[in-house]
Amino acid sequence: MKRWQKKYGVDLIMNACDPSFNVPIFDAAFNVGCNYMDMAMTLSEPHPTDPFHQTGIKLGDYQFERAKLWEEKGLLCLAGLGVEPGMADVFAKYAELYLFDEIDEMGIRDGANIEISGYEFAPNFSIWTTIEECLNPPVVWEKDKGWFTTEPFSEPEIFEFPEGIGAQEVVNVEHEEVLLVPRWVKTKRMTFKYGLGNQFISVLKTLHMLGLDNKEKIKVKDVMVAPRDVVAACLPDPAHLGEKMSGKTCAGTWVKGTKDGKAREVYLYQVADNADCMAKWGCQAVVAQTAFNAVIGMDLLQSGAWKGVGVLGPEAFPPDPFMEKMADYGFPYGIKEMTPKAG
Repeated sequence: MKRWQKKYGVDLIMNACDPSFNVPIFDAAFNVGCNYMDMAMTLSEPHPTDPFHQTGIKLGDYQFERAKLWEEKGLLCLAGLGVEPGMADVFAKYAELYLFDEIDEMGIRDGANIEISGYEFAPNFSIWTTIEECLNPPVVWEKDKGWFTTEPFSEPEIFEFPEGIGAQEVVNVEHEEVLLVPRWVKTKRMTFKYGLGNQFISVLKTLHMLGLDNKEKIKVKDVMVAPRDVVAACLPDPAHLGEKMSGKTCAGTWVKGTKDGKAREVYLYQVADNADCMAKWGCQAVVAQTAFNAVIGMDLLQSGAWKGVGVLGPEAFPPDPFMEKMADYGFPYGIKEMTPKAG
């Protein structure tokens, strides 16, 4: 990486790899004096004795512990700029600046009605990452308590997603936004909830019960292999399922608080239709919806609309330039008013 950086004059290392590779790529960028961007933060480790109440090593801790070093070196680490985290964090900052005077609760809500023909079970993104974030203790943030954890799939609620996706049950899942948003956005509570569905949750629980979620290698006959890698190898590659997928996926930020002395509740969101993504870009909706945010981020850094040093999340930057470019890149956002009507 150092050789390539010098040869081509690289000023930004874009890390779109599996987050298990974040530490060496993040460190390499620092060592060669190069700015860095990723789409998911360094991995967590549960609390050793009380995993469902207390945090252990949190998502992104490795990066934030080195923030001062990056700042002193005049380098920028833009952490977590995909769709979630990333676009959803930008929405959070926009809501704080323009839509609310005070925020009581904020949460990322993700749902889809995507179906994959020919498969009884086939995740639409990395099963390795799915297992990691869904079976780890979810993190919640509250103003009076700070960060704490709960049981996987806790606090189920029904959320009405827009553009025909409809009502879905969503549950707590470990995700970076809960670790990022409260650092730069004033809210009294922050969560991340995902519409997984009963079958998906049942499969994940079964994998955990059988030990197939284990990412440490075990000996099978004469071969050392991680059970989670075996599970991933047995399932279809989600990057190449686009032609078998149909439906829409929705990512967004739900916010509840007050504006001008009145209660308000809104959902800022982006919906990607798989048929449209396949026709325009030749890739499935989840891939396309994740990727365009990093491209906008690189655009804004190049133009100087976004700038900074240290380890920063997307909500540390002005949201307007990002949101103004979303439609230009083919992914317009929407705002759904959800304030309950009086009476």
